[in-house]
Amino acid sequence: MIETTSTPAIAALTLGLGLALGFGPAAADEAKPPCAEDSFAMGLRYQQQSAEVAALQRQAYALARIRLDEALAKAAPGEKLAIVTDLDETVIDNSALLVRDMQACHDYTTWDTWKHWEREGNPTLIPGALDFFTYADQKGVAVYYLSDRYDENKAQTKATLETLGLPKVTDETVLLLGPPKQERRELVEKDHKVVMLLGDTLHDFSEDFTSKVPVDKQRDLVAEQAEHVGRDWIVLPNAGYGTWSKTELKAWDAPIKAE
Repeated sequence: MIETTSTPAIAALTLGLGLALGFGPAAADEAKPPCAEDSFAMGLRYQQQSAEVAALQRQAYALARIRLDEALAKAAPGEKLAIVTDLDETVIDNSALLVRDMQACHDYTTWDTWKHWEREGNPTLIPGALDFFTYADQKGVAVYYLSDRYDENKAQTKATLETLGLPKVTDETVLLLGPPKQERRELVEKDHKVVMLLGDTLHDFSEDFTSKVPVDKQRDLVAEQAEHVGRDWIVLPNAGYGTWSKTELKAWDAPIKAE
């Protein structure tokens, strides 16, 4: 008769063998079975840790300041100018939540952990954002924060923006989930000339770019509306999530030849 060893006993033997061979608990963690959410790791590492993304973010806001100065120079006397900006991954960085969920093998793109983050999370500022919006405010340009964060958490979102030092955070300037973004942009346009839109997804700029529009068609639309990009549309990088995230990749069809 062959004796079977219980699961706890096997685990103990495995741990003991690992320690004997010089592997500690960290190595055991690294050896854990992969989960589907591990596929997010490369994008999140780029978004959160790369100096290149930090440079792109600063570059976007440096360009935004140049374009704002141009708009100010062209403005008629007394004309009320405004900027409309998205929040998440445009003004504030939420990557800590996404990494936490990924490491727990939880699919953050279901967004079922987002409300908790809105209430109790601690996002940080995107590099360049605070200086730009402070400058715009000093120049007398109205800033509207237009986001699909939950309106039920508006008080907490306002508190977060105020803690981060962003200017002119009020019930009127923070426009959260409710009417479509296009309708909220049009609400600002009733009393202001909107000279600039900022965002990390093209839906932050035009209702043409909805999640129902295939990504290849979205690329065609970008080509058609290219005159806006870098002028009155300032686009920031977001490798963590987007309408592109579940699209098929295209590969070179040649066989691999390692040399």
